[in-house]
Amino acid sequence: MHIRGLLALLSAAAVLAGCAGAPPVTEVEPDPAPVVRTPPGEAAKPAPPPAARRGGGYYLDDGPGDNAPDAATLAAIPDAVPRDEPLHRFANRPYSALGMRFVPMTEAKPFRQRGRASWYGRKFHGQKTSIGEVYDMYAMTAAHATLPIPSYARVTHLASGRSVVVRVNDRGPFKPGRVIDLSWTAAAKLGYVNDGSAEVEVEAVFAEGSPGDLLARRAAGRPEVQRTPPVERAAADADVIAALSAEAAPAAADTGHWLQLGAFAGLDNAQALSRRVVDGLAELADRVRVNSDGSRHRVQAGPFASREAAESAARLLRDRLGLDALLIAR
Repeated sequence: MHIRGLLALLSAAAVLAGCAGAPPVTEVEPDPAPVVRTPPGEAAKPAPPPAARRGGGYYLDDGPGDNAPDAATLAAIPDAVPRDEPLHRFANRPYSALGMRFVPMTEAKPFRQRGRASWYGRKFHGQKTSIGEVYDMYAMTAAHATLPIPSYARVTHLASGRSVVVRVNDRGPFKPGRVIDLSWTAAAKLGYVNDGSAEVEVEAVFAEGSPGDLLARRAAGRPEVQRTPPVERAAADADVIAALSAEAAPAAADTGHWLQLGAFAGLDNAQALSRRVVDGLAELADRVRVNSDGSRHRVQAGPFASREAAESAARLLRDRLGLDALLIAR
């Protein structure tokens, strides 16, 4: 499965991909078949069956949890939105695990890799990742041995063609042939939770117009996108904030348009996201709340009197905090 922190537990490794010019694709062999040693003079014995799984896709006490999102909720969970973030001070230094040495990437540049993806769930839910964040199995995150953290990656299920974008905030996996460990939600959206692992392609993605994005576009021969100048962006944000402040409140407190920013099994995680929004976007502070329904806790912002106002607030959340919101009309 997976390793917590900078040092860890399993074996072997993902392969560091270089990137001058067109990004290379690194092929990783699947897990080898078990080898059975037969003492001299004895008949050969068949290989033992694989370790028993519960539910077909996880081992031991891991799994999706008792309050996993239903299919409709899962389909509505948005991908992670790439944004510029400073690299973690310690988590990108060279490190060793079980005799293997890893040298993480320390700059944004094209990266592509193929191999098997696994996933991790409730066994690690609520524990600290390699950069000190609380692991949330219902968020769109992942662990990788050498990609910079934090960074973002598009993971494509090769058999189905489905893709998701995740935020890489942890190290691992270190099982032979495994290249990335996705959160339960990301793996469920790709459709391989019950299989335990799947062949995927991992590609680094970047905030639009960032240096990494420009490098990737040049390597792929795609048109470059220039960033909106900070002064123009600030002016646009000011217009949105002024419009939201002048907006008349809906007639009833629960009617109108809402933005759902996240849904969590743990109240602590929901409250942490709520505080992050309030601290990072004070203009929406009086509109953010945590709605609890049994064991599910949803972070929502609203109400907004019109769809346009809600969409404007969603753009602010994406640009300022990298959060992609789900629009809900009541």
